[in-house]
Amino acid sequence: MQNTYLPEGRIINSDENRAYTSSAAFLAEAAQKDLILEAMAVKCDADKNLYVDLGFCKAFIPRQEAVFNPSGEPVKDIAVITRVGKPVCFKVLEIDCNASHCNVVLSRRLAQKECYEQKVSMFDEGDITEATVTHMEQFGAFCDIGCGLVSLLPVDCISVSRISHPRDRFFTGQHIRAVIKSVDSQLCRITLSHKELLGTWEENASLFHAGETVSGIIRSVEPYGVFVELTPNLAGLAEWCDNVQPGQRATVYIKSIIPEKNKVKLVLVDVGEPVTSPAPLKYFM
Repeated sequence: MQNTYLPEGRIINSDENRAYTSSAAFLAEAAQKDLILEAMAVKCDADKNLYVDLGFCKAFIPRQEAVFNPSGEPVKDIAVITRVGKPVCFKVLEIDCNASHCNVVLSRRLAQKECYEQKVSMFDEGDITEATVTHMEQFGAFCDIGCGLVSLLPVDCISVSRISHPRDRFFTGQHIRAVIKSVDSQLCRITLSHKELLGTWEENASLFHAGETVSGIIRSVEPYGVFVELTPNLAGLAEWCDNVQPGQRATVYIKSIIPEKNKVKLVLVDVGEPVTSPAPLKYFM
């Protein structure tokens, strides 16, 4: 089983992970091979120690082994508490089993440290990585880029089409791809971008033709017109219309596509209910 340093939760249901976490003997073999495994965190005690369900026993991640912080800053309790009910990666530190009991000690910190040293610290601007959306704020989405190491994807880097909140594009737990936007080696901080993977204006515009009637999402209502998103990296402008709001689904007629000006002119045909879930993403790699 190769350590590919994927975001947490990606290997928990794999055949290899299930096998290595099925018994003390297999877990000892994983410890010998220095593998990174995953299991579900089921409890955090008052001292902020995590307990992990391995099926055949409950394992223990001491507070000091729960999080790796490459910057050296103290780890906040919230970083440990929020792992409960979610998959966590780990390496095996100790196994002590007898006929009636197993004492298993794990380290998430060591798994994250290896991921940082072997993957994250080697990122350059422009690299593409797998990521998982962990939580969202108005200003951006936080994404796991490997073994629970989190980076920020600012809201203005999510797509060319303007959105009011990352939830307009993502949902928590969604698997996405992201571009390394910047690397701050002093602060051990990486910032992500996403819009570069959603295609150029020309690539997106080639999916549509003048004379077609298609569905879109209203993203902005301005005094001079209504911007309707046709794809995350392509929006067109329709004439101003009363009683429409950002977030509503819209049926539009494509009046013209003007490549030399990167413009799409639309006519609003109908407006429906607000869109409640993000549309599937299409990547142009």
